[in-house]
Amino acid sequence: MTEKVKLTISPAVAKYVRPGTGADVRLEGCSAAADMTVADRLMLLFCLSKDAEVSVRTAALTCFAELPADVIRAYLDYPTPHPLILAALPLLCQNNPNTSPVAPLPFSTYDEEAGVDPADACQEIESDDENPVDESAEQFLSKYKLAQIMGIGEKIKTALSGDKEWRAILVKDANKLVSGGVIKNPRITEGEILTLIKSGIQNDEIMRLICANKEWIKNYKIRKALIENNRTPVQNAMKYLASMGEKDLSFFAKSKNIASVISSMAKRLLLNKKK
Repeated sequence: MTEKVKLTISPAVAKYVRPGTGADVRLEGCSAAADMTVADRLMLLFCLSKDAEVSVRTAALTCFAELPADVIRAYLDYPTPHPLILAALPLLCQNNPNTSPVAPLPFSTYDEEAGVDPADACQEIESDDENPVDESAEQFLSKYKLAQIMGIGEKIKTALSGDKEWRAILVKDANKLVSGGVIKNPRITEGEILTLIKSGIQNDEIMRLICANKEWIKNYKIRKALIENNRTPVQNAMKYLASMGEKDLSFFAKSKNIASVISSMAKRLLLNKKK
């Protein structure tokens, strides 16, 4: 089951977005946001900008278009601004005259580097209907969806320290610094490495990093899987072949799924073992 990332909404924001709140109250929230703290102000407008009611959604988007640049900058300076809002800001503020080239904001950190459309970020919050809002509301985003809107720097950091689920997601990232970061994660297990090799991964950098790890190469199953993977450098595969047992050498000698040079060497090694 996919783990969810929690986005907590303060009571001040929950007042306008909790389940069952009327459209008139939600619309009022667009105006009330101006008197809230910076974090609550952007959180409320962000939620309302995805409202099902056109009038509410339009009002929230208008508020975003009128946000003072110093308010946006103040949010960007927060210790833990939420990545959903960071990714959505470029789109939500694109018609804001206060964020003109005269006073540029560092939005590219959150969307251009990630190579995603920040518009997607505005579609992902789902309410937790099983736990109606009391003093606060909680809304969630799957890790997979969150990965789509993370900046490269944040992905690399998560790849290097994230849990098994994060590793499974980010190892497939097109950016080699991100996917390679997963292999360097100290929490990754030999079981994960073996599964990765057997999956037929096409990332040469990942294969190089695996082959460079002396501890993993001590594992017989990993060496065997590397020989079977055509992305493994031939010189490495040949080296591992010498450590295979007779049964596996016989298999490689007959295999048509590996390079012919490896198959030929397997035959020679097998003959030498039988002498």
